[in-house]
Amino acid sequence: MIACLRLFTAFCLAALLAACASSPSSSLGELPRTPDASIEQLLEQATQAKTPEKAALLRLSAADLAYRQGNAGQSAQILQQVPMEQLKPGQQIFASTLNAELAMTRNQPKAALTALSHPSLQHLGEMPEEQQVRTGTVHARALEADGQTLAAARERVFIAPMLQGEAASKNHEAIWTLIGSLPTDQLQPNSTDDLGGWMGLAMAVKSAGTLEQQQAAIDTWRAQNPKHPAAINLPLPLTKLKELASQPLSKIALLLPQDGPLAAVGKALREGFMAAHYQAQQAGQKPPAIEFYDSSKLTSMDEFYRKAQADGVQLVVGPLEKPLVKQLSTRPQLPITTLALNYSEGDQGPAQLFQFGLAAEDEAREVSRRARADGLHRAAIMVPKGEWGDRVLRAFSQDWQANGGSIVATERVDQPVQLAQQIADMFQLRQSEARAKSLQNAAGTNVAAQPSRRQDIEFIFLAATPQQAQQIKPTLNFQYAGDVPVYATSHVYSASGDVNQYNDMNGIRFCETPWLLDNSDPLRQQVVAQWPQAAGSLGRLYAMGVDAYRLAPRLGQLKALPDSRIDGESGSLGMTQTQRVVRQLPWAQFVSGQVQRLPDTPR
Repeated sequence: MIACLRLFTAFCLAALLAACASSPSSSLGELPRTPDASIEQLLEQATQAKTPEKAALLRLSAADLAYRQGNAGQSAQILQQVPMEQLKPGQQIFASTLNAELAMTRNQPKAALTALSHPSLQHLGEMPEEQQVRTGTVHARALEADGQTLAAARERVFIAPMLQGEAASKNHEAIWTLIGSLPTDQLQPNSTDDLGGWMGLAMAVKSAGTLEQQQAAIDTWRAQNPKHPAAINLPLPLTKLKELASQPLSKIALLLPQDGPLAAVGKALREGFMAAHYQAQQAGQKPPAIEFYDSSKLTSMDEFYRKAQADGVQLVVGPLEKPLVKQLSTRPQLPITTLALNYSEGDQGPAQLFQFGLAAEDEAREVSRRARADGLHRAAIMVPKGEWGDRVLRAFSQDWQANGGSIVATERVDQPVQLAQQIADMFQLRQSEARAKSLQNAAGTNVAAQPSRRQDIEFIFLAATPQQAQQIKPTLNFQYAGDVPVYATSHVYSASGDVNQYNDMNGIRFCETPWLLDNSDPLRQQVVAQWPQAAGSLGRLYAMGVDAYRLAPRLGQLKALPDSRIDGESGSLGMTQTQRVVRQLPWAQFVSGQVQRLPDTPR
């Protein structure tokens, strides 16, 4: 009886081993597949295997089964026991793919890409389609997480013909999400393959201005590429654009203060807004009618909305006043879609509320993005004392640290007389001087020693007025820190053309609106000719007014295409999930008393 049981057990184990491998065998090796066995049974069989190759294959199958069951930790432990050199090339591809998948569960895209650089991957095209899809999918995910957007899209385009059903649909939408998020300078639709077609579609959508122009561009592209996967099955965000294009905007309410402390701001915004409106008329477009309302005379927002509805208004641009914006953000819904020209403090708001402004927080995040792109990791911070400085500090710190940067020192600027001491403290110069003095005392004679600063500060994030920056930069030079790069918000730039002031800030890099950095823009030239103050710091408000006009008919478009952007006068405009318009800005530097434009930050 015992002999019969042993024979039966041996037969079962042999069956388990056979279930672990695909057939037929090839020079690439048999691949593991999900067996009718538990992880424990597979591992037990591995310990009894007659050859190292069979043991490695059984453990590889057990590791894969653990991963499929959602136990990444156990899978990784088992996979570590599988020597790659005992696997054939196809099995090495399988193991490398699993290794990459496990790395992605730990949010380690670089480790995943390293796993997928194994020499065996050159044979991937000889593998079954199922394995090609599995490897290609994790490769695309890792590339996307590593910021290699175009490469990720290319990988997904490659596996697309091998997919069916829901997997094909998800991959199709993922391709568009990736391609649609690329800036126009990375879209090069010169090839006739599927990837070139995708880029051509994205270029068509991004190059068109209004919703109607976008729809026409999409229709033209589909007619020119009838067999392309995106022409046969238009990505979901683009089908939403069709619905938006069928609802043209014919009347806008412009709600701004005409009296009180914000009257000058309201005037600049209104003039910029109307300049864009007249430009659209001159270009032969049919812009919506504009109805003016004075927010400084408002008695209640409810009364305003009732009047606007009676006037046939479809969209409200405004209010500017922060208390009114805060009030709107707390309502469950609004009777008319509204683009507020300021931000509330909370993140959430009614579905009909969009928010847009010149937020200093956007610029703080822009500095963080630029410094990362420049390969920097350790920051020191100088911001003014007070609530505004705290907000800027918080925005920069959150973005910088969330992306792996570290903050080694922070100073809040207040009185000019304290600047030298604050900068000395930041760079630990007093400690260096004390060490030099101690050395002199010990030697009993004068020792030539120049104070040395700390070396772990790679750059300074500066949020300050031009007057403060005029004092800070020379003080840095005096305190042996003149070689430390300074990255600043636009607040350091007065746009006054004062060469002496600019000389005092020599070397400071700062982000700024395109309006103040591009004198050749035709609309800017027209506006400045009529309102010369638009060439100075007030120009940022004129730029915001222009962008508010251009945003008005495209709010639904930005909502439907979350990764799309509008190149505006106040920056490159995108939208968050909470319907806040956020800006990315170009860069410039003070060089020998002049403002010199820098290359844009890669997106």
